[in-house]
Amino acid sequence: MVCPRTKEFCFLFRGGTNVACIKGEDINGRGIKMIKKIAIIGSGVMGSSIAQSFAVSGYAVTINDIKEELLSHAENRMADNLSLLMEEGVLTDQDKQRAMGNITYQVDLETAIRDADFIIEAIPEVIELKWNLYQEMETIIKPDAIVASNTSTFPISQLMEKATFADRMVITHFFNPGHLVPLVEIVQHGETKPEIVQVTLDLMRKIGKSPILLNKEIPGFIANRLQTALMREAFYLLKEGVASAADIDTAITAGPGFRWAFTGPIEIADFGGLDTWQRVFDNVSPVLDQSKQAPVLIRELVEEGKLGAKSGEGIFTYEASSASEKINQRDRNFIKLGKLKREKEEVR
Repeated sequence: MVCPRTKEFCFLFRGGTNVACIKGEDINGRGIKMIKKIAIIGSGVMGSSIAQSFAVSGYAVTINDIKEELLSHAENRMADNLSLLMEEGVLTDQDKQRAMGNITYQVDLETAIRDADFIIEAIPEVIELKWNLYQEMETIIKPDAIVASNTSTFPISQLMEKATFADRMVITHFFNPGHLVPLVEIVQHGETKPEIVQVTLDLMRKIGKSPILLNKEIPGFIANRLQTALMREAFYLLKEGVASAADIDTAITAGPGFRWAFTGPIEIADFGGLDTWQRVFDNVSPVLDQSKQAPVLIRELVEEGKLGAKSGEGIFTYEASSASEKINQRDRNFIKLGKLKREKEEVR
């Protein structure tokens, strides 16, 4: 259909009840071209990697946190990330310096966000902290600023219980490491204007992400629901002694995970034949783990203080150097995979 205001071709949101234009221009004439300044509240691993994604794409970014020390850690973390991208041939030294020059650091919230066009909250997953932050933001932000949360836990309806800007609020759920993983899940509130959603989608694509839009609110969104279902079964198999932790991991990385980088589960079902998958579900579903809480093995290890790489031991044991080396190698592999996926998309 054609938008009556912009005369551009449009598409429908939320089952055909709202209209937004496809070229990043909203019905008020304020599109992605008007997004110039980005603010990230929270400088942790996710906040800094999100900021880096925008900075590399040429946006002016301000990172806010409550202590200078936290901001200093974020700056060092981003410098290391950018250096790794240089080593892998993705960026030049000039690209790195330009990206770092696009980022400013600010402990004062008002200074950080008052002129921002797009603001992403990436603070700890404590609902009271988020409510307090949003209430403080209401007196500072521009009347047309878009606000987003990187939450992976809270539904957007709960986030907005004590705020008044639901009409320009979205969830933009990035995945760790946020500067390398393409997926961003977009969740809209019942009051979110469709043009806000469209600008957000366009902005995510402009910084090299692959955004997906949820048609309705659901706990855990999409990717974490799928991931949690798989990990529940993985830990069940480990607890039952079916195979070693390393072999269970290999079963995914060398099997379904190898395919999933390019072919999703729905398409895999189509390729395999829905009649075949009907039999697979009927045969396997009844014997899958049906636990409603975290796996017993995880609970036991947490009680013992064995939290994984950050404590030196979890399912596996980690020396301080080996953990950082594994993460470094993981990121290098992600960079290589990202290159391959981009090449594949360019061929299309």
